[in-house]
Amino acid sequence: MTTNATNVMTATTATVTNATISMRTVAYPADGLTMIGHLALPAGVGRRPAVLLGPEGMGLSDVERCRADALAELGYVALAFDLNGGHYLGDPEEMLARCLPLLADPDRMRGIGQAALDVLRAEPRTDPARIAAVGYGTGGAVGLELGRAGVGLRAIGTVNATTTGRPGEAARIRCPVWAGVGSEDPIMPPVQRDAFTAEMQAAGVDWRLTVYGGALHAFHHPPVDHPTVPGVGHHPRHAQRAWRDVLDLLAECLPLTED
Repeated sequence: MTTNATNVMTATTATVTNATISMRTVAYPADGLTMIGHLALPAGVGRRPAVLLGPEGMGLSDVERCRADALAELGYVALAFDLNGGHYLGDPEEMLARCLPLLADPDRMRGIGQAALDVLRAEPRTDPARIAAVGYGTGGAVGLELGRAGVGLRAIGTVNATTTGRPGEAARIRCPVWAGVGSEDPIMPPVQRDAFTAEMQAAGVDWRLTVYGGALHAFHHPPVDHPTVPGVGHHPRHAQRAWRDVLDLLAECLPLTED
């Protein structure tokens, strides 16, 4: 899949800077929408390894923005990308109406991911040869589809996204894949986990799966003030563990000290 930096459209909002990092909003076209992402930059001026960070199907929220900021504080360039054209879909029916057709269409997911990746690569602080994709739910499925499209990534990490792809395309994944899922997740049940691991194994991918005992779907996400679909629930202890597992993946595959 080719990149097209001319599709990148940077928003006019001002950069916000704190003592160690700077953040700005970026707008760019994808899936027929104007996506609104959150870019966080570490201190300094040189090129840094970068992380493409995908949200749950509800869309980009302060949860993902804060995670991008935390990655920037560690030294990564981080782009929390958008799925829904700047809208947070707190209504479960609205979210499912948007996400279920998207999850059934690998090409649409790849288009959304590629558009965000173009933004990240166009950032002067990004080292384009050192990018990982980390995502939650639908955002994790987008990262996996980038890998299945043969995009050059250093690592792919997903939480709640043990999704499978079209036959044979996982062989294009050229980096380690880590996936985390709750043992009681009814949206990604054991049969789906087994299909995912079988796909990765058959393709010769360097893969790992972590099952968090007793956790539901979206266990990593703090409680929300709107209705959720059944089988969704926060698990504070496993949420912390999953974040540490993400950081371990990045430390292994995208080290900050690499020459």
